Amino acid sequence: MGKKSRKQRQSVESAPKVRRAEVPYVERPFEGIPAEPDLVAMREVIPAATMPVRTTEEYGAREVLLVTLLPDMLPALHREDGAVLVALQTRMHTGDASRDVAAALLDALELEPGTPLTTAELPEPGPRLQDVLDLDAPFEIAVHDTFDYWLTEEGKQEEGVGHALEHANEEIVPTAKVDGVDHAYWVRMGREFVRWARPEDQERVLDALARLHAARASAIADGAKFVGAFRSCGILIPVWELAPGTEADELPGPMAAFGTTFDEALASTEPLTAEERRARAGIVSRQVALR
Repeated sequence: MGKKSRKQRQSVESAPKVRRAEVPYVERPFEGIPAEPDLVAMREVIPAATMPVRTTEEYGAREVLLVTLLPDMLPALHREDGAVLVALQTRMHTGDASRDVAAALLDALELEPGTPLTTAELPEPGPRLQDVLDLDAPFEIAVHDTFDYWLTEEGKQEEGVGHALEHANEEIVPTAKVDGVDHAYWVRMGREFVRWARPEDQERVLDALARLHAARASAIADGAKFVGAFRSCGILIPVWELAPGTEADELPGPMAAFGTTFDEALASTEPLTAEERRARAGIVSRQVALR
């Protein structure tokens, strides 16, 4: 290697690397979005669900489908028919889930139809879902028992695709939205459970659960029992084990009635009693922090 080439190489090697800006941590990343509890549930506890959304005029007023999961944990997919699918369950995460999803969404809008988004780098600071989405548009979640939303009807006919989709569908844990109850999801995992994502402040939810648990009034239905809570994206998702064999369509009435009791406990400003504090400590000790 000549002297000039060595100098050039040394200059390149010694040049300072450009440091990527890190996305600031946000404890409650989806706060301010009308469907916040459902987005958290889609990210953490629902295997297959979709939610149509629309971007603002600034971002093209485009129709986009938020989904729980895509093949190979892809962050997004611009399907052959032009539909843009953006996943909430992915491998890569910064400290702000809202920024992560928004970055994937904006990148996917630029892809040609039939192209997956296969980014390998974490996003830098930029627009979040609260900036990108039209928050006045409807946010309606649909829970599915298959991943058929991955593909168009034509795509399902391709060689090998149908078998792969069938295999993925076999892995889905049976899950259903409880009709008439916001953000509540029935699941069968050997036994039956209900997970209820709550939009209220975590501390208030814990206090309410403690009041009811201490009063032996924390069951949402006959034969059910409160077993703990998940904590994710700044909210709580309390969990109840149901009587064996309970189906999702049996829950709307009992849960609506329990909801009134729960709202009363949430509204209470009385200091917790000694028994309620012990109940609260037990609930906190059983919390599971997701991600």
